[in-house]
Amino acid sequence: MKIAVIGAGAGGLAAAYDLARAGHSVDIFEAEPAIGGLAAGFRDPAWSWSVEKYYHHWFASDRAILGLIRELGLQEKVIFKRPVTAVYYDGKFYGMDSIPAWLTFPGLSFPDRLRNLLVGGFLRLNPWWMPLERFTAEAWMKRWFGPRVFKRLWRPLFVGKFGEKDYPRVTMAWFWARLHSRTPRLGTFEGGFQSFLEMLAARVEGRGARIHLGTPVQRIRKQVDRGYMLEVGGRSQPFDSVIATTSPLLFSKLAADLPPNYLAKLLSMRSMGAVVLILALRHQLAESGIYWHSLVKEAGFPFLALVEHTNYLSPEHFGGQHIIYCGDYLPPEHEYFQMTKADLLQRFAPTLRRVNPKFEEAWIINSWLFRTPYAQPVPGVDHSQNVPEIRTPLRGLYLASMSQVYPWDRGTNYAVEIGRKAARELLEDFE
Repeated sequence: MKIAVIGAGAGGLAAAYDLARAGHSVDIFEAEPAIGGLAAGFRDPAWSWSVEKYYHHWFASDRAILGLIRELGLQEKVIFKRPVTAVYYDGKFYGMDSIPAWLTFPGLSFPDRLRNLLVGGFLRLNPWWMPLERFTAEAWMKRWFGPRVFKRLWRPLFVGKFGEKDYPRVTMAWFWARLHSRTPRLGTFEGGFQSFLEMLAARVEGRGARIHLGTPVQRIRKQVDRGYMLEVGGRSQPFDSVIATTSPLLFSKLAADLPPNYLAKLLSMRSMGAVVLILALRHQLAESGIYWHSLVKEAGFPFLALVEHTNYLSPEHFGGQHIIYCGDYLPPEHEYFQMTKADLLQRFAPTLRRVNPKFEEAWIINSWLFRTPYAQPVPGVDHSQNVPEIRTPLRGLYLASMSQVYPWDRGTNYAVEIGRKAARELLEDFE
């Protein structure tokens, strides 16, 4: 068959790999000038490794991505470390990546710390998430963690992630997935995620697939007899089948021939955008060695997470520079999507001084700003009933997006998993 894959991120490349390996003709269309999607990276001339545009890492439990890496014989290039992650309380940052840290956190009484640990342990061991999706995370957590634990420890993280407006509607199944599957050991790839994705793309092309960069698809039109016509760059190209790895909103615009009930599901998928300001500094910012700082907006912080990449990976990979992420999840209409890089830096700089009072703007060697309107799905109560199926009602047309990996959170692991699942369903349907 002649198959089109829309999107050259981790999911699209994984789907194309399986389809090309099965002997089919595959064309991948990517709107951006480089592969990678939301996991794409970039490399300054002074660096030997790339840096992801939006901070990424793997967990030791990420079977799909680690399994694909083993299939490719690249497992020796995977690196796992256990960096320090911390939360903010009363003017200080406290490491929260071990049981002793949880039991000594000063923001809670000892009974509350113990209750938090026991309920968290239950969620980690409990394999059944379906009963939890009937409740909002706020209601369930207030009842079982307790109002004080939720208010002091968890509510600030929900507000930072989803905002005051959307966090109360998030289902408990989403939070279960975060505690159930994540590990304190975090993984990356030698050379950065971009290095892995380029190796995967080379394997895909080695199987005969073609990758078209800077080539956005304008429309997917169903043919009367069979297959689809893709409008690409002002030309129409015929394909027997199509897998799209775009956002549900974009897919609804590309495939307007879809039935109304399926389109309604696509349009009901809410999501947050992301804004990330990356800085290369002359000096280490968090001298404590903390990798991930979870910030509290109610304490005056203007963004959600401060991540010192070089407290996880050696600055030697980046020409001795210290790499800092200032990241936030926000609705696409937020002012950060319109502000200039210079204005955002002025807004964010006081936070850097709160982490290290010695920080001054003269430390900054370079800076980069990345923004995307589609970065974090917002799953509500009983969300499984609203998730669009991978197989659309139109035979031969499939959608594999991060909005469909529910209850799991977005990331390259689940992008690979759903991309390969879409390829498998396509092969089952036609073979």
